[in-house]
Amino acid sequence: MTGTNRWPALLVLSAGSLMIILDGSIVAVALPAVQADLGFPAAGLAWVVNAYLVAFGGLLLLAGRLGDLLGRRQVFLAGVALFTLASLLCAAATGPGTLVAARFAQGVGGALATAVSLGMIVRIFPEPAERARAIAVFSFTGAAGASLGLLVGGVLTDLTGWRSIFLINLPIGAAIVAGAVRLIAPDRGAGLRAGLDLLGAVLATAGLMAAVLAIVGAGEHGWTSPRTLGAGALAAALLAGFAVRQRRAGTPLLPPRVLRAPGLVAANATQFLMVAAYFGFQFLLALHLQLVLGLDPAATGFAFLPTPLVIAAVSLGLAGRLVARFGARTVLVGGLALAVVGFLLLVRLPVDARYAADVLPAMLVFGVAGGLTLPAVTTLAMAGAEPADAGLASGLANTTQQVGGALGLAVLATLAASRTDALRAAGTDQVAALALGYRSAFAVAAALVAAALLVALLTARPARAAGPAGTAGPAGIFRAARRPAAPSTSAVPEARSAR
Repeated sequence: MTGTNRWPALLVLSAGSLMIILDGSIVAVALPAVQADLGFPAAGLAWVVNAYLVAFGGLLLLAGRLGDLLGRRQVFLAGVALFTLASLLCAAATGPGTLVAARFAQGVGGALATAVSLGMIVRIFPEPAERARAIAVFSFTGAAGASLGLLVGGVLTDLTGWRSIFLINLPIGAAIVAGAVRLIAPDRGAGLRAGLDLLGAVLATAGLMAAVLAIVGAGEHGWTSPRTLGAGALAAALLAGFAVRQRRAGTPLLPPRVLRAPGLVAANATQFLMVAAYFGFQFLLALHLQLVLGLDPAATGFAFLPTPLVIAAVSLGLAGRLVARFGARTVLVGGLALAVVGFLLLVRLPVDARYAADVLPAMLVFGVAGGLTLPAVTTLAMAGAEPADAGLASGLANTTQQVGGALGLAVLATLAASRTDALRAAGTDQVAALALGYRSAFAVAAALVAAALLVALLTARPARAAGPAGTAGPAGIFRAARRPAAPSTSAVPEARSAR
């Protein structure tokens, strides 16, 4: 099979990822228009976003396992179709309840499609150098999609109304389904008889949903509110039950062998810390540009444009080659070091900051850092997974990203708000208090990225001894992923020959 036939298949998968990611940030820009049209109460408006996050974050792990059992292309098609249909229901919503329900359905479809995409890429591109470039292309859609969504959402909402942000998904979703049917060959999963741990699936899904609810509740009501503490306690109990179940189940949802895959645990831990900071960067800097610098929503969208443009240049033109030549771990460490520098630039933003002189340099640094780190950490997270577990490893990586992003956003937003309130109570001017509050949050984000850098460095040391069943111990968990692995002879190509 030629690379010419595989790359169109990659573009289909990337388009699906881009549609799902863009939808999240597009909706954020349109919320004021949605509230005015449908009569959302102020406290309920957040559920236009939260309903999607709860379903999406809670179902990723289960969706990845279903891909391994039922076939990844089949699950991908079902997810895109459901997401597209739910988009139509969102556009046709006549009240708050119907829109929130349709957004939940969108989250289910998004989880199904997203969870299996990386697993399909790993199988379509078994050769390490091509796989590195393919993952770089796919990672670009995630890294740049959210920033582009702010711009696209503002333009669509202003020109044609908020319903158009959902209607635009209909032709895109139909094209993705048609492209997947044509370009991606069906894959035969292990089958449900191979074992779907239903109790484990219920515990994991409910636990992750409760965790997302707790994180969302912290942003709305505070970390010590009864709602937040109750959801957090429920999440802890359910996830603890899931962990116990995985040790006893004959066919566990998350087999221990997956967690012993070289680099997987360390890569997910690094990604969790890294994405927690990155999500906060986008959200808080957007607020800073509007509330401190005085930019309007459209100008804010254009102000973010340099970041995805640099991400595109780095991830599409450079990151794959660097990973293939120097190894994903080296590229990840370099990108994380740059991200620390970017956050430190934001920490020093003055109250009277100028965009070109003070903000733009940080955005350019983040573009380079994102273009390097996201493909590299994704490569590491998938490098050690067996072909039969690629869907589950993909779902686990996406779960880590979503939960880490939601937690980081809640923590940093709460920290910025608390610091601002304290300064206002002490008599500080409103704009100055906001600027200093955001600076405090950026400092914590820099610490999160520094912690991710430390994890990557420490876990790359040579292992002292082999772990159980010949696996590398914790100290050497990145060692096997430092250099591209040899092509797997058991990988079944999924890209169909061009017709």
